[in-house]
Amino acid sequence: MTTNYGADQIQVLEGLEPVRKRPGMYIGTTGPRGLHHLVYEVVDNSVDEALAGYCKNIQVSINQDGSVSVTDDGRGIPTDIHPRTGKSALETVMTILHAGGKFGGGGYKVSGGLHGVGISVVNALSEWVEVTVWREKKIHTQRFERGIAIGELNVKPSPEPARTGTSVSFLPDTTIFLNGIEFDYATIAGRLRELAYLNGGVKITFTDSRPASLEDGQPHVETYFYEGGIREYISYMNRDKQPLHEEVIYVQGERNNVHVEVSLQWCVDAYTDNILGFANNIRTIDGGTHLEGLKAVLTRTLNAIARKRNKIKEGEPNLAGENIREGLTGVISVKVPDPEFEGQTKTKLGNTEVRGIVDSLVGEVLTEYLQFRPAVSDAILEKAIQAFNAAEAARRARELVRRKSVLESSTLPGKLADCASRDPSESEIFIVEGDSAGGSAKQGRDRRFQAILPLRGKILNIEKTDDSKIYKNTEIQALITALGLGIKGEEFDSSQLRYHRIVIMTDADVDGAHIRTLLLTFFYRYQRLMVDQGYIYIACPPLYKIERGRNHYYCYTERERNARIAEFPANANYTIQRFKGLGEMMPQQLWDTTMNPDTRTFKRVEIEDAAEADRVFTVLMGDRVAPRREFIETYGSKMNLADLDI
Repeated sequence: MTTNYGADQIQVLEGLEPVRKRPGMYIGTTGPRGLHHLVYEVVDNSVDEALAGYCKNIQVSINQDGSVSVTDDGRGIPTDIHPRTGKSALETVMTILHAGGKFGGGGYKVSGGLHGVGISVVNALSEWVEVTVWREKKIHTQRFERGIAIGELNVKPSPEPARTGTSVSFLPDTTIFLNGIEFDYATIAGRLRELAYLNGGVKITFTDSRPASLEDGQPHVETYFYEGGIREYISYMNRDKQPLHEEVIYVQGERNNVHVEVSLQWCVDAYTDNILGFANNIRTIDGGTHLEGLKAVLTRTLNAIARKRNKIKEGEPNLAGENIREGLTGVISVKVPDPEFEGQTKTKLGNTEVRGIVDSLVGEVLTEYLQFRPAVSDAILEKAIQAFNAAEAARRARELVRRKSVLESSTLPGKLADCASRDPSESEIFIVEGDSAGGSAKQGRDRRFQAILPLRGKILNIEKTDDSKIYKNTEIQALITALGLGIKGEEFDSSQLRYHRIVIMTDADVDGAHIRTLLLTFFYRYQRLMVDQGYIYIACPPLYKIERGRNHYYCYTERERNARIAEFPANANYTIQRFKGLGEMMPQQLWDTTMNPDTRTFKRVEIEDAAEADRVFTVLMGDRVAPRREFIETYGSKMNLADLDI
């Protein structure tokens, strides 16, 4: 062990070394999410060119060897010599952290890439990167390997003198991304579609040339091009819902260099709101000042119109924000020159001036729009007043959902086996089906920090239920009270949550999957920020137990079971037990396999594509049969029926 601690122990990481040493600091994780972040980082640069008005076409390709190429027709990365580094500007932005055209005021007015980490990080974490720039009637090419330039910038005359743009190809480094470097088509497609909606008029083409994706020998190609921008985004999200008014309400304006775009449409058959906020093309999962401004102006404007049209009488209270937003699908996209992102994940916009700008811009246009269309404003207000009346029924249930604190003890559900700890950050609750599984879980748990809530039967599908019925349902009352949730539609306050790990633990059969789906629908629709902020988990109990002599092995999948059996000698004696339900497991088994923090596996529920998640919940859990039938007919043929437990 070294005891002398002097200057020679202090490490200075140069160039891109710090990125390779601590990749998680720059891209969050070296799992699938960080891997896909590399693609978004390069695409963001092309989108910034589009925002500046210089780029109309972006092509993203997954190549045969698994590498990715992003090509645009923007101005091209500058290639002249940079005065401070003495290298070409291209090599400078590729090899030096925090080098780019977005920090000063001249290169770009607005950029989404600044929130990210820059193309140099993509370079650092790739086995190789090849950049081609078409600029000033020349083609410039340069290759980099693991962040280091291989040779000088190669320049030759361009056969297409008028062409400008940049193409970046890269192959992620397998020594950094240990879980593999296979890109998921649907994940990238979701983000590219989102970018095309947010930047109306930009054409994004996505090609997958990997052997497994070829269709009749041809690569799979999708094009995203939406002239209507976020108006079309709303239509896409609501295509399986029944709109209250056909025309999507659209507001656009600019003040103090802050550009604001808002699209709104209310639906008859939706009982929650779904408002997506974006700042500089980055989805602000944790909200921010732009969403605060929008919610405030919606509440104020519609209450003013309700009083003017005598929908609310004198002396009656105003409609609450959540009543007005019931059934609303909205998108707000702001472009801010100097964005301030808050929070660990940088997904909350902090610029205070944006609140007032959104408020005043939207207020003027929305008031005028609704005054000229009395039928639309009446329909929206009717729905809001119905929501208000349902919320009164909910308020009567408010006493049920008081949080247990040191001073007041509310009536927690009798079947909840609570944990001893009062610190939500270390507490976890397992929601299990039925009393037999509940009994095993209660005996097997660590009662210091693990609580158990058994639910009887299938809970209510809240996708197609109004609020007053939700609060009358015993199982849902138990859930709301046990978790410390407020009234549906209220702002989510994580400090009221009694457990920071809410674990759905159901049997590995069809009924278990159904109950899990109903619970996920409940969390997604009742308080979506719980899901967005990562409080919901799914437990993974084993499917099989293999006993051989004195040894036993738990297997979580059929593949794992077959692999384990293949390791045994040909004449080995062993028995296989298939667990149909958690109630069949002994408490000790349940602890060892599913509940012990040292040995268990949890899946955290995360939402990558918010619009698609919302649509799938509507299709599969809503009360319209036709879209669900279409979904089953489309995807049914791709299912392996042997996987179904029927």
